[in-house]
Amino acid sequence: MSQIFCRTNINRLIKICVRNRHGHGPDHWSMAKKKVRARDKALHHFDDFYASVYAGIWPHIRAALLKEDSKYVAVVNNFGDVEETVDKLQLLGAMNIKDLYNAHKQAKIERDTRSGFINQKNNDDNDESNDESFGSLLERKTKSELQTLFPSDYEATSNMVKQKNNNNNDDDDDIIKKSHKPLDPVKMRALESDIATAKIDEHRIVKPSIGLTSSSLYEYIPATKLKGLDDYVFESDHYNYYTKSADFNINVVKENTLNFPEHLKIYTFDSDNYSRFPIPKRSKTDDQYYIATTMLICKSLVALQTLMPKVLVSNDNKLGRVNQMNVVMNEYLGDLNVWEGRLFITNADGRDLEDVNVYNKILVDVPCTTDRHSLHEDDNNIFKPTRIKERLQLPEYQAKILLNALKLIAPGGTVVYSTCSLSPIQNDGVVQMALKQLWEESDSVMIVKDMKEALGPLSCIYKFGNDFGLKYGQIVLPVKKHNWGPMYFSKIVRIK
Repeated sequence: MSQIFCRTNINRLIKICVRNRHGHGPDHWSMAKKKVRARDKALHHFDDFYASVYAGIWPHIRAALLKEDSKYVAVVNNFGDVEETVDKLQLLGAMNIKDLYNAHKQAKIERDTRSGFINQKNNDDNDESNDESFGSLLERKTKSELQTLFPSDYEATSNMVKQKNNNNNDDDDDIIKKSHKPLDPVKMRALESDIATAKIDEHRIVKPSIGLTSSSLYEYIPATKLKGLDDYVFESDHYNYYTKSADFNINVVKENTLNFPEHLKIYTFDSDNYSRFPIPKRSKTDDQYYIATTMLICKSLVALQTLMPKVLVSNDNKLGRVNQMNVVMNEYLGDLNVWEGRLFITNADGRDLEDVNVYNKILVDVPCTTDRHSLHEDDNNIFKPTRIKERLQLPEYQAKILLNALKLIAPGGTVVYSTCSLSPIQNDGVVQMALKQLWEESDSVMIVKDMKEALGPLSCIYKFGNDFGLKYGQIVLPVKKHNWGPMYFSKIVRIK
């Protein structure tokens, strides 16, 4: 009996010793608190980089990015019951972006026309008596036009109308104006000069020439911190893609009008309204009645909703996304056999496509740092330690895809390059690098479209970063009242 008792005590002692030796498990809250997640690394990188780029407005962009709720849209599925879908969306209080754009565009034309008339009259007669009355008339007219975008029992408040008529007169715009300092690509090269003079700490790098018998291998180095020289990528190389070439110029042409496709119906809620659209349901025609463009593969489906493409080719280099695209297309379009010869879903590297002069429209939606996703998800996060090299080489990879698209597009065709990143390196920097390389390697002539004026009427729902010195494109900035994006896009047209 005493032997059993002693054995039990010994087992208890052994268990206690093991527990004290190893401490808390990896899932314990104290251990999880010490762990640096990929999203934490992303936020640290953004604070370091974007704070110097966007200056005073960065804290407001940062707060918007960290919010769980973001704005999004619903696109009516034209292959389902369109009228039923539109009625349901309007009853929810959603607005048709096309109607909203046209209303603000017309109001802007009237304001500009009236402003020119008043200025001319002031020069002749110095009479401003009609200015105030016209302003009141214009406000009433705009309010009545906006009211038509809502259901009959939904009142468009005067406060909302005033905010929209002022166009750039809310708190977010004041913040942008205060931080009006444009981007200066040359200044970011100071990082390169700093690294040129700095001494790199190489004591933790195991050089391939040392061999396995080296005494350095006996030193304790955590496996997560070990870097082989063959895989070492200098972070300064990431900034080399954003350089200013004095010997390269591209013609930038202003685009005054944004032409909405007749059949494309996009709905969203008003500013500061973060209501969620219900989960898409099936209509009487057995097709889902609308789609929400939060899905990564929706861009091809949205293009089909314009009813304009004769042939659509949707390509991705990831087989998993290609399979998912087939599933989604089948859900919204019905039997894909009907689309045979008109819809192609392919799995290839965008750098290797060879269909020259076949396409007249190409959307280059490249892999990027996906800033909003990187701050909310650890799965598949580009800021994981295992993806450092991939992240630093993103601009080079993006530029090669864009360059190939510029070579494939037919004369007169349009290439749109887009990212969901705030990084000027991945945005203007990549466009500049691709255009410069195309200029050096071919006789193709390209022009860049300046969409600032064309997108002006959409400033009522989006905040465009027009004051940060972008040369080749436009960017949607996420802010408190308009938490969209980020999204950068550049429109490039091949002349010959």
